Amino acid sequence: MELSARVEALLFYKAEPVAIDRLVVMLGVSKEEIMAALEVLRARYDGTGLSLMQNGEEVMLATASGASELIETLIKEELSREIGKAGIETLSIVLYRGPVTRSEIDYVRGVNSNFMLRALMTRGLVERVADPAGGRVPLYRPTFELLSHLGVTRAEDLPDYEAVREELVAFEAGKEDPALGTPAPMHSDETAIDQHEEMMGADEEEFAAMEEVIAQEELPQEHHEETT
Repeated sequence: MELSARVEALLFYKAEPVAIDRLVVMLGVSKEEIMAALEVLRARYDGTGLSLMQNGEEVMLATASGASELIETLIKEELSREIGKAGIETLSIVLYRGPVTRSEIDYVRGVNSNFMLRALMTRGLVERVADPAGGRVPLYRPTFELLSHLGVTRAEDLPDYEAVREELVAFEAGKEDPALGTPAPMHSDETAIDQHEEMMGADEEEFAAMEEVIAQEELPQEHHEETT
């Protein structure tokens, strides 16, 4: 596979800004080769529905500006829907386990959460922030708007916060135990909810408790601030 195709695959999978130096490490090539591959992608996307965005030393795949009207229509359609069980589940993890990386959310849920995180950020319920410890992977945390709707001033004030957080940590540690078997492979939010519920096993009651806290609140269906 050509280097440009490998870069494209990684950017598509990440669905978020990726440092050029990180691409160098992941693909085991020089920075000059990565830059050349990015130029190939820019030329390839010219006149298509995709574009390659670059901000300093980070790049990401995005929709082309010419598709903005179509994307706006799709966003409005998404905002008109309820967030559903998958949304409540993802919010629960962000609230009780956050700040948390997307891979950690995926690991707990057993499914790929990229689609759901994007929907929650569009609604202004979750925000993506830089790792204060200097890590390259962004973190997800609840917004002030979400905390306000839940009637708390900080996540630590949520019901049974410490107990649920400890259960989540124990659940993650249990999945890492080889004696408990290998975690199920990742699938999309829209096709693997049933498989996830089976995987949760003994932790179902803990998740049900924290999901109930969120489900009782009427979450906003539209967020007018621009999200990135």
